[in-house]
Amino acid sequence: MSNIELSGSIVLYHNNPEQIKKVIKSFFETSKKVKLYLVDNSANDTLKILADIDKRIEYIFNNANIGYGAGHNIALQKSINDNVAYHVVLNPDLYFDGKIVIDTLYDYMQKNSDIGNIMPKILYPDSSNQYLAKLLPTPFDWIARRFLPSSLTQKMTEKFELQYTGYKDIINAPFLSGCFMFLRVSVLKKVGLFDDNIFMYMEDVDLNRRIHNEYKTLYYPYVLVYHEYERGSHKNLKLLRISIESSIYYFNKWGWFFDKQRDLINQKVLKETHYE
Repeated sequence: MSNIELSGSIVLYHNNPEQIKKVIKSFFETSKKVKLYLVDNSANDTLKILADIDKRIEYIFNNANIGYGAGHNIALQKSINDNVAYHVVLNPDLYFDGKIVIDTLYDYMQKNSDIGNIMPKILYPDSSNQYLAKLLPTPFDWIARRFLPSSLTQKMTEKFELQYTGYKDIINAPFLSGCFMFLRVSVLKKVGLFDDNIFMYMEDVDLNRRIHNEYKTLYYPYVLVYHEYERGSHKNLKLLRISIESSIYYFNKWGWFFDKQRDLINQKVLKETHYE
């Protein structure tokens, strides 16, 4: 039995080391016994130097860009093998008070065994809110919000992102962003890890949906994480292509316009959050 209370992972790809140092520092501020995996998908191992920051870091060099979810899966499988209770999936562009965020979420998960994943309030660096607790997407949601002007999709977005709730209370949302996932490892043993067939984008929807089918997946607004969110697929044609391919795979897997489970889940969330 491992004496590690909680593990975490960051997937790297030619990142700015100074940015990664911020999230590493944040993670290690916790009072819990932790281990951090740096899973490097870069073409070279120049980021290996980050492992020198702390002896609790394990650096894994893949020598290939295997994808976001597949990279995290390497670390998640190690947490499963070591019988670690919780694993935190972290984006490289985060910073937060680890003593508050990690410790609070750990204690809350300890007291509530029906939670499979929990996400804190996510803010931009200017402290404005990121609306990252969402309904399960339909193809129309995805296409309209991706390609139509925001002026035409405002009401749809407010509903899809549950903005009408004010993000002030706990929400059991079926889609939580993959930028910060505080996961119960025993749940992953039941529902599986990230789908390796999704290179990037939609892997968080897919995993969260599988967890939500059996456990709560909570947005928890009482602790804060800052996220330097770049929305790369809105600026880069290669990333846009990857996003489109991932979405096609996701809807082929779960259903396009006929997805009864999605409809029932979304209706339940709208009812619980008093959507009018």
